Amino acid sequence: MNLRLSILALTVVSFLISWVCTSMIKRLAPVIGFVDKPGGRKIHANPKPLGGGIAIFLGFALPVIVGLAIVHFTEPTNLAAALTKGHQSDLYAYWSGIRARTPAVLALVGAAFLMHVLGLLDDVRALGPFLKLFVQLAVTTGLVLMVPELRAFSLPQLGVGAAPAIIVTIIWIAAITNAFNFLDNMDGLSAGVAAVSAAAFLVTTLLIDQWFVAAAMALLLGALLGFLCFNFSPATIFMGDSGSLIIGLILGALTVRTASLKPGQTLGAGWYSLFAPVIVLAVPLYDLIVVSFIRLSRGKSPFVGDTNHFSHRLVARGMSRRTAVLCLYLVSAATAIAAIILPYSPTWYVSVLIFVQTLLILGVVMLLEQHPLPVVPEALPPQESQPEAPVEMASAGQKPQAIVGGVAQPSRL
Repeated sequence: MNLRLSILALTVVSFLISWVCTSMIKRLAPVIGFVDKPGGRKIHANPKPLGGGIAIFLGFALPVIVGLAIVHFTEPTNLAAALTKGHQSDLYAYWSGIRARTPAVLALVGAAFLMHVLGLLDDVRALGPFLKLFVQLAVTTGLVLMVPELRAFSLPQLGVGAAPAIIVTIIWIAAITNAFNFLDNMDGLSAGVAAVSAAAFLVTTLLIDQWFVAAAMALLLGALLGFLCFNFSPATIFMGDSGSLIIGLILGALTVRTASLKPGQTLGAGWYSLFAPVIVLAVPLYDLIVVSFIRLSRGKSPFVGDTNHFSHRLVARGMSRRTAVLCLYLVSAATAIAAIILPYSPTWYVSVLIFVQTLLILGVVMLLEQHPLPVVPEALPPQESQPEAPVEMASAGQKPQAIVGGVAQPSRL
């Protein structure tokens, strides 16, 4: 119980770091000209500060780096008395486990940093979707090759070879990264859905004693909540690509590490638990797949931005943007709660009911998307809102501009 409380306390630590950093960046960004300017498909009326992704990254990475330094340069003797009521052997075991996993943790933080830099560069000057996709795949491939335990389906019971596991993992992490990148199209949407997902994974991993993943999810959750204090509608700062890319990378990588099996449970008895991450992330994955399909069916590149996202369709049906975002929060929470229950399904047919429930929820989403038809940007009333993910390009001839250092530069969409 003390260990669980300590992990939950990490959420407060990362929240405070993220909140303070976001507040500072919000004031500094306009001074240096790091703002997102309206234009093209963007639906915010005034320039907005960029750089919220910096606060999210620092909220996650700083506690990790400080924590690793403490573990490597101190001994847990004094902490043992406080946290384990004298059972020093327990804390020594955790200390040793953290030290053993340090290379994997540093690889994850390093990959997040590279993705963060990629996003910052794109926020300053549009890099083009294919270059960004190439770098994403390169960073993801390097992470998966360096950290074998982050490979999907690497459980011994499955007997899957290394090559298929690597390929599936790269595809999964890249898909989640771009799903949250696509979802970044309204105030608080991407960060909020990610926070719901992180909370679900935090609860799940705490219940099945996966301490490393739980601690990482607690840090990510706190960083997202700290940023959301300034990004929820009406937003006063945007995260930019520098935020949406690292959110997707961290969630994608950590969900692979989450086995979702209860201690002592065999794969044969709980194979369905391995699909819990898919259920938790059903909404962003659904939006990614549907929007990409619509664009391809119309002969367009899946990276060409439009207003076919679920959030845009809800607004076209008459919802306010804040209501549409809250609707997506609730739908995400509904699937996430089902995923938390999944590892505790007593039999396989109970898990089938959970899968069916998830499909029914997505079915409701699908029905809500049917009418009216997608609208053009001009039909959307001007309101402060998060621009769509920068991995997409403008389909019109206009190139939105960001003001950086007083000079207009191509910006994200």
